Amino acid sequence: METQELHRGRLIDHIQLVVEDVDASRRFYVALFDVLQIPLGGEAADHFWADELFVSNAGSKAAQGALTGRVHLAFQAGSRDVVERAYRAGLAGGGRDHGAPGERAYHPGYYAAFLLDPDGNNIEVVFHGPAKKSAESVKVTF
Repeated sequence: METQELHRGRLIDHIQLVVEDVDASRRFYVALFDVLQIPLGGEAADHFWADELFVSNAGSKAAQGALTGRVHLAFQAGSRDVVERAYRAGLAGGGRDHGAPGERAYHPGYYAAFLLDPDGNNIEVVFHGPAKKSAESVKVTF
C-alpha cells in the first residue's frame, strides 16, 4: 500500500537518492528501517520511499537520468541498542562498515554508527542520549 502525506513547514521537504541498483538499495534501507520502525511508504520496480526519503534508479520518471553524488544522511534512533541493531541490520542488508557503534565527541551522549550504503552514501544512525523531557531540544555549538 502506498501512502503519501504532505507536511508543510519543514526544513527538508524530501531527499532523493538516484542509485545504480535500486534492489540492492531497497535491501539495505528496508533492513535498516525495520529496526528503526520506519515503514516503506511505497515502492515499484524503479523506486521506493520511506517518510521523506525517495530512492530511485536513473531510469525512473522521478530521476533526471544521472546518479546522485555521495551524501551523508543521519537517522535518529531511540536508544544505543537501536543504533547497534540498525548497524548490524545494515551490514546484513548489504551495507559496509564506516564506523562501528560508539560514542562520538560531537556532544555528550552522542552515540552513533556509520555505514556505507550500496552506492557509497554515508549513512549514520544516531542516539543523542537520554532526554529529560519527551520533546527536549539540545543546543549544540559547532
